[in-house]
Amino acid sequence: MALSDQQLERYARHIVLKEIGGPGQQKLLKARVLIVGAGGLGSPCLIYLAAAGVGTIGVIDNDDVSLSNLQRQIAHGTADVGRPKTESAAEAARRINPDVRVIEHRERLTAANALAIISQYDLVADGCDNFATRFLVNDACYFAKVPLVSAAVGQFEGQVAVFRAFERDAEGKPKPNYRDFIGETPAPGSVPSCEEAGVMGALTGVVGSLQALEVIKEITGAGESLAGKLLIYDALDTRFRTVKLKWDPKNALTGENPTITDLSAHAS
Repeated sequence: MALSDQQLERYARHIVLKEIGGPGQQKLLKARVLIVGAGGLGSPCLIYLAAAGVGTIGVIDNDDVSLSNLQRQIAHGTADVGRPKTESAAEAARRINPDVRVIEHRERLTAANALAIISQYDLVADGCDNFATRFLVNDACYFAKVPLVSAAVGQFEGQVAVFRAFERDAEGKPKPNYRDFIGETPAPGSVPSCEEAGVMGALTGVVGSLQALEVIKEITGAGESLAGKLLIYDALDTRFRTVKLKWDPKNALTGENPTITDLSAHAS
């Protein structure tokens, strides 16, 4: 697929990068990425992926825009309050790059629809705000064999990780997934939500942008994949650190004796 003159101009700063170039930009244009959650993380991730020329972007979210979202969810504006987030986000993406096809999934991701939706995409960027959905996305990506770029924030700290648990490392062991990082869903109320604890709005921009960058790297093959590692950003100390994740033989999904063989456990 040859790039048009307009595309050559739009993506010129990518094309001159030897790690991306014309072939990498073509990969982006052909890619299909699902963004889970059109909120604080999904907003900057969506905007940068649209600007980068990712050809098809799916957005799944069943919420409407509220005034309290606007402190951090930059895909939406004051005039969007009351609108479905997928609709507002899709409009923001098209405003930046009309060549991008945006698919709205105006629903909640569930055990019943997760595999059908995720299987339509080459990669998933999860920016949801609750543990139950993070585990569901993790497990569904494993069964669908779709790479997952996961991100989360809380108050002044954020994290990004890439999970390719359907692949094996050089030793023949499964690559780590979210369950190797967080073994099981924390008890209700044990971890305060952003609504309860607060979150710095600009932090979601930093972490969501990092998430978009890792998505682009996974699509183009540029640089070193973050797979098997966790990147942690401490905004108050202005400090980044990378932690290596290890496969847990007792992992319920990919361990030596897995107990999760489908998504039925998420149905409840």
